[in-house]
Amino acid sequence: MATVTLKGNAINTKGELPEVGSQAPDFELAAVDLSNKKLSDYKGSRVIMNIFHSIDTSTCAASVRQFNIEASELENTKVLCISMDLPFAMARFCGAEGIKNVENLSDFRDGNFGKNYNLTYVDGPIRGLLARAIIVLDKDGKILHTEQVQEVTDEPNYKAALEALLDE
Repeated sequence: MATVTLKGNAINTKGELPEVGSQAPDFELAAVDLSNKKLSDYKGSRVIMNIFHSIDTSTCAASVRQFNIEASELENTKVLCISMDLPFAMARFCGAEGIKNVENLSDFRDGNFGKNYNLTYVDGPIRGLLARAIIVLDKDGKILHTEQVQEVTDEPNYKAALEALLDE
């Protein structure tokens, strides 16, 4: 298990993030149009996975807004915003905010993304949701950078995620 905090109180995830240098586990997630998306759909593009527990919280929403800005300046890079939120909620938020540069994906169908990436909270008040994390992949799906955000209410280190792409 990996331990993080929510307002200073310890909560645990299923385990540690996949290791930098390893191949990212494949996934099948629901897009906002309810189609299925797999990691293999992004082969040939660099990928930033912005993972969080709910678009309806201020910190999660801020990360989507920030990556939407950053993504508009990145070449051959897809930003995937991944949570357990229903695709309808994600579409509503992005439509209201004018967000067009990120792709929202949901693990609501089976929770396998959270299990395979060890990101599912196993205890605490948000048990069953996904932990806040960033995973950056090269165009072949190899992991370049990971960040498990230690305090759930903190934003991720955007600069570190973007810098991981500089050498790629």
